[in-house]
Formats: sequence, structure tokens, C-alpha cells
Amino acid sequence: MKVPAETTKGAKAPAKKKNKKARAFWLKQLHTWHWVSAAISLAGMLLFAITGITLNHAASIGAEPQVVQSQGKIAPGLLRKLPSAGDGNAPLPGEVASAVAEAVRLDPAGFAADWSAEDEVYVAMPGPGRDAWVSIDRSNGNVSAEVTRRGAVSYLNDLHKGRNTGSVWFWFIDLFAAACVIFTLTGLFLLQLHARHRPSTWPLVGLSVLIPMAIALIFIH
Repeated sequence: MKVPAETTKGAKAPAKKKNKKARAFWLKQLHTWHWVSAAISLAGMLLFAITGITLNHAASIGAEPQVVQSQGKIAPGLLRKLPSAGDGNAPLPGEVASAVAEAVRLDPAGFAADWSAEDEVYVAMPGPGRDAWVSIDRSNGNVSAEVTRRGAVSYLNDLHKGRNTGSVWFWFIDLFAAACVIFTLTGLFLLQLHARHRPSTWPLVGLSVLIPMAIALIFIH
């Protein structure tokens, strides 16, 4: 028995409408996640793009390190609060750290200390774009400190690398990377949804994969 054309057409109409509705739903979801992830990662993406260039040209960007040294002294009574020489790396006791910060304007609180030497306690305090240290003479309480700053470009480069930036920045980089992944994947799905109206879509996506792959295989040894 032959099904009338009108009946077949009527059966296809709801299915077509359903597919259109599903497409509209996913388009809306993808657009929402795409622009939200773009907004969240915008500043970070700009920072990491610029510092990617500065890192790539680090050798040609001149920077004169600025070294500042300072001297001070802490009260003899505070020396008795220092642990004896050993293999530990606990931070300075709070009271001692406060006295050091007042003496040399460099706060060692929370940084790991080197307790291995009998005559001194050494605290390294590296940070983005800088190196710093504090040394306490156990015999007389004299404090020596030095800070080396390498400029704003070095500071931003270290942010890019996550060098000496602490745990909060560490987690920020992970969250920023996740936002970039969402931004990229939602963009890929949006490309797929619009590809039939844009013939150059997949050739361009293919080039985005082939160009870095070809450079890596041919020019990097």
C-alpha cells in the first residue's frame, strides 16, 4: 500500500521542527559558553600573548638589573628564638621575621630558611622579576639583605612562566587555561555548525594544525 505524499510530508515536518529546535538550543548554549569563557579569559589571554612575544625576544630586550643592599641589626634576645643549626627549612619565627623586616625593609615571613650553617641563617625570597635574600649573623644579630630587580618585562615574563609566583597565581593559571580550552572547543563546535555556509572553514582549521606541525617537524631539530 502506497503512503500518500501528504502523509509522508506531514510525518517529516515534526522531525524537521524538532531538529531545528535542538540546533537552536545547542547554538544558544555554545554561544553562551563561548562568550562567557572569552570574557573570563580576555585579560589573561592578552597578557599571555604579549608575554609570549617578550619571552620569544628576551635576549634582545635589554634590562639593567637594579641591586639594592641594606644592613640592620636585631636584638640579641631574638637570637635565642632561632632554632639551632640543622637540616630543616622552617620559616623564621614570627617575632624574628618582624624584627628583620623592620631592620632591612624586606619581609622574610613565610619563606623557607636555611638552618644548615652554624654561624648564620639564610632566607632566599625570590619573586617574579626579582631575586632577594636575607642573612642573619647568629653571633651578633647583624642582618644583611639584597634585592635584585630585573624590570617590568622580566616581572611579566615570570608571571607567564609561573616562576616564583606563589600558589594563588598557580591556580589562576590552571583556571585561565581551562577557560581557554572551553573558549576553543566551543569555537570549534560553532565552526562545525556554521561550516556549510562557510566553505573555507575546514581548510583554515586544517592549516591551524598543519602549519605548527610542519614547522616543528621541518625546522626544529
